[in-house]
Amino acid sequence: MEKNKVLTISSAIMAIFVVGVVLRLAKSVLFPFFLAIFFYFVLSPALDFLTRKARFPKSLALVVIILFTFLALYLMGLLFYSSGETFAAEVPKYGQKFNRMIESLQVQLKLPKSKVDPLAWLGGLDITKIRSFFLSSVGTVMTFLSNLFLVLIFLIFMLAGRGKLNVKIKSSFDSRRSAQLIKIVENIDRQVQKYLALKTVSCIVSGLLAGLIMVVFGLNFAILFGFLTFLLNYIPNIGALIAKILPFLFALLQFDRPWQAIWMLVVLLVVDAFIGMVAEPKMMGTRLGLSPLAILFALFFWGWLWGIPGMILSVPMMVILKIVCANIPELKFMDVLLKQ
Repeated sequence: MEKNKVLTISSAIMAIFVVGVVLRLAKSVLFPFFLAIFFYFVLSPALDFLTRKARFPKSLALVVIILFTFLALYLMGLLFYSSGETFAAEVPKYGQKFNRMIESLQVQLKLPKSKVDPLAWLGGLDITKIRSFFLSSVGTVMTFLSNLFLVLIFLIFMLAGRGKLNVKIKSSFDSRRSAQLIKIVENIDRQVQKYLALKTVSCIVSGLLAGLIMVVFGLNFAILFGFLTFLLNYIPNIGALIAKILPFLFALLQFDRPWQAIWMLVVLLVVDAFIGMVAEPKMMGTRLGLSPLAILFALFFWGWLWGIPGMILSVPMMVILKIVCANIPELKFMDVLLKQ
């Protein structure tokens, strides 16, 4: 028994390692595929609405959804990239203001200047180097845009095949077994759809409200920070916190009075708390909470595999895994392990 247990654990570790290596090496194909799965669940309610309620032919509904998705993603990507490019060009100006703030604090607090002078380091920064560094981070968006065609191809086949799995199950198993499998598949499909669609709506609302608040307070690059808020809100707790800290630090550099930045942070936190603790659970009807350890593991694992895009997709993929495990009796233990 003890030997079998050790063998099972060793096999599981080896399997995880092999899967990780395969996912890392096949990133160029698998990342668009996983992204297409994400969009499939987000857009499935729209397809069902157009075909069942609006009585659109399925082919026409597919064309409408694909065109809308392409235009929305392409325009968002270009807007984010252009905002990031402008931000990169403006960074040295704010670096000089940071230098003056440090000097002012040293004078007011009567602190001796450090041997490692951050002012000299910031003053010697080259605008082209800053620009290339920031754009290398923003470049993941352009990588995504270059893979957009492949994502849409996967998405077309997934949406076109929606509803055909039940027919295949019925033809492959007896009536009792097929009824059980169809119920499990429909439960998984419904719960994943509900979570990802409502989570996406919640992230869009969070990003729009955050951007609007920053515009009201007069923060530069509010669109860029609002878009980052939208993306980072897919990562619960950690992502939402980063989405507030970044504009707050930038506001401290931009505004002459720190109280303006502090009030902006307070308003952002209040709005985020309302969405995360009141509106979102009410929309979803229940919390699909993951344990902090599961979230950290997912962030580190997918971040190592696919970088920043992997970190953004990590938590939604973990929630999908949790929903699948909750609906399959043999995998219930995994659902319990992943719970908050």
